[in-house]
Amino acid sequence: MQDTLVVDVREQRRKKPDWLRVKLPTGKEYLRVRNLVDQYKLHTICESGNCPNMGECWGAGTATFMILGNVCTRGCSFCAVATGRPTELDLDEPYRVAEAIRLMQVKHAVITSVNRDELKDRGASVWAATIREIKREAPETTMETLIPDVKGNWEALELMISERPHVVSHNMETVKRLYRLVRPQAKYERSLEQLRRIKEAGLRTKTGFMVGLGETEEEVNEILDDLKAAGVDVVTIGQYLQPTKMHLEVAEFVTPETFKKYEEMGYAKGFNFVESGPLVRSSYHAERHI
Repeated sequence: MQDTLVVDVREQRRKKPDWLRVKLPTGKEYLRVRNLVDQYKLHTICESGNCPNMGECWGAGTATFMILGNVCTRGCSFCAVATGRPTELDLDEPYRVAEAIRLMQVKHAVITSVNRDELKDRGASVWAATIREIKREAPETTMETLIPDVKGNWEALELMISERPHVVSHNMETVKRLYRLVRPQAKYERSLEQLRRIKEAGLRTKTGFMVGLGETEEEVNEILDDLKAAGVDVVTIGQYLQPTKMHLEVAEFVTPETFKKYEEMGYAKGFNFVESGPLVRSSYHAERHI
């Protein structure tokens, strides 16, 4: 009887509540973006990360471009992006991304990337070239860069942010206690240090983390305190969703009321902007953070 009850509880946890239901992507604008992404052979985190907001964002004519390929050298237990050893470095990618952004006429572009730990500069030279080309091709477009963990290679970080995009983001992903489980090749304090250095460079800083992985409210309060101490300006908080059966299971579907509480906690601590909700992702409504 007890075993049956445990199974029932687990099944209830896995069943998505109504507030997590989204519409399938459709519409002319979505198809236009879809065609441009295919035409220029671009990668988007919208697709690679199984983002639930892809239909809404693409329908509005925006997308988050993923540079440095679509194979990541990390094996984070929450992430849907393919992991392994990348086979090549596409030096023409910055020009294709910039041209696509110009054709899409986006007002605010978000650029992210996989981790490229096998590269000496962690891909920083491609990052700098991409930002530079976007500024040249689409000078009216504001830009956010969501950069990976540089493993303490601070020279690589300086090069990544040297072209000074409007916002620089680096995601913490989870609370300190769960780092070994969620981000086994990353370090909590190192990511905080990366955010501190971005802020010290005089840039607008942003980070995001997931809930529903087994964290407590006290741990959410702790990470918000740590982020404030690091000088972070913008925080996003969203629900973790299991991308495949090979990834971590959802521990809890956090209610909209709890997300509202976390938003209020963030504003009470003095963050400039807090985006907190079940479907929030780090790039969701990114244009609001400018």
